[in-house]
Amino acid sequence: MGFGERIAIKSRREIERMRDVGQFTAEILLELRERARPGVTTGQLDEFARKALEKRGLNSPFLGYGPGGVRPYPGVLCASINEVIVHGIPGPRELREGDIISLDFGVESGGWHGDSAVTIAVGEIDSEATRLIETTRSALDLGIAQMVPGNRLSDIGHAVQVRAEREGYGVVRQFVGHGIGRQMHEAPQVPNYGQPGRGPRLKTGMVFAIEPMVNQGSEKVRVLDDEWTAVTVDGSLSAHFEHTVLITDDGPEVLTRIAGSC
Repeated sequence: MGFGERIAIKSRREIERMRDVGQFTAEILLELRERARPGVTTGQLDEFARKALEKRGLNSPFLGYGPGGVRPYPGVLCASINEVIVHGIPGPRELREGDIISLDFGVESGGWHGDSAVTIAVGEIDSEATRLIETTRSALDLGIAQMVPGNRLSDIGHAVQVRAEREGYGVVRQFVGHGIGRQMHEAPQVPNYGQPGRGPRLKTGMVFAIEPMVNQGSEKVRVLDDEWTAVTVDGSLSAHFEHTVLITDDGPEVLTRIAGSC
């Protein structure tokens, strides 16, 4: 998807549906955060997420997803520990004291989608891991702040890149944010880097999933043989944050944020 593709403008009724699904996404992700403790496996977190979806009568847009011939994704949650950037497949790996983990989670309800991610500490972590998490969260907030009518699409990624690179971190290029609505991935692609003032104008009613992925070291990525798990090439830590965000006349509205969430 490039700058030339049409970006959907959501109607008031459609926005209300997206607000609902965004709140469900945020609620379950917050519950997952509370369960990510030493000794818990990523498979157990995925099982909890499945039950939380079932309890609410919701669907997972992740389970079975497989674009371009990639094998279908086997979980409802992406659980990415330490050097894993994104798309960590849930399984027997246990969380350990000092780990960091990215929890990336989506919801589909009534044909509408929400998508959000957070990176958290497992127990006590060192100061460098803390700085990476705080920088990535800050980069997301700065990117979201650019989501006002009249700005250009590239202003979002530029704000993310400047914040992360100021700390000496690498900004992942291989994976990007995206439009979201009837489909989990809609036009446009929203890179986390680039020069400002480029691409289409932002308009009220557009909804994007903004998701900086920031590495302690090189921005380069290696995808494992499972066709999903993306890791840093140098083994450095990586952090990932994401929110589904609506552009309004009054500024950005984060649809996947509730009390207690990031």
